[in-house]
Amino acid sequence: MMDRAQTVGASDVADDLARSPRSDPWAMLGAELDAWQAVGRRATFWWRDDDATRPGIKLSRLLDLAGTIPLTLAVIPARARPELDNTLAAHREAGGRLSVVQHGFDHRNHAPMTEKKAEYGPHRPLATMIAELADGCRILESLFGERFRPILTPPWNRIAPALVPRLGEAGLAGLSVFGDRFLDSGPNVVNTHIDIIDWRGNRGFAGDEAVLGAAVGSLRLRRKEVIESGPPTGLLTHHVAHDEASWQFLERFVAVVADHPAGLWIDGTTIA
Repeated sequence: MMDRAQTVGASDVADDLARSPRSDPWAMLGAELDAWQAVGRRATFWWRDDDATRPGIKLSRLLDLAGTIPLTLAVIPARARPELDNTLAAHREAGGRLSVVQHGFDHRNHAPMTEKKAEYGPHRPLATMIAELADGCRILESLFGERFRPILTPPWNRIAPALVPRLGEAGLAGLSVFGDRFLDSGPNVVNTHIDIIDWRGNRGFAGDEAVLGAAVGSLRLRRKEVIESGPPTGLLTHHVAHDEASWQFLERFVAVVADHPAGLWIDGTTIA
């Protein structure tokens, strides 16, 4: 049901663009936010960035761009460098609002070549995956202390449904994937909906029309309550993979949401 609702929203936006080939995707975003303001509601957003392992120029640029906007960094436990905590601590001390969540364990594909990549798909025993996730949880707790939130973001946003209700056995209290999936699994699910990278194409910025179409589609479903309006719309980024067009889009998108009376950036980890 949730997947169908998401498709309906995306189709509505695509139809709007098709009827108005000269329409500005940014104007569509502004109009959608105006619609939220007209009914006296706030459109909530949260920001998750995946694949963090170490400090670097691109991570510093991400943190500078976020500023005081809440940012959730999905860190790969087995690849995390201890010095990463120093960079994140400095960001917090400068007024940044940052949380760390668990991005799998080693970001290793365990699916056969004939299937889509997955680290925690239905390809290994549940007990093995739970034990591995528990090890990852302990690593991140040790490295980041109170900055760590026990929320799993499975690599490639794929997870075996049978594993979801057993995440607590690994010390994990929440889940974050892509799209409106697993929302009926409990209150501790906070997903993302806007991916700025064209993974199936040039692996660079996906373009204003595609990315803003996803944003408006998600917002429209929540405003019209096709999907329960509580979960925020999630922005998904991968700082290591960003090209210059990705950075330019982010700078504008983050500012547009923050500056609009109906837009509100929140810490998604407080929901999960």
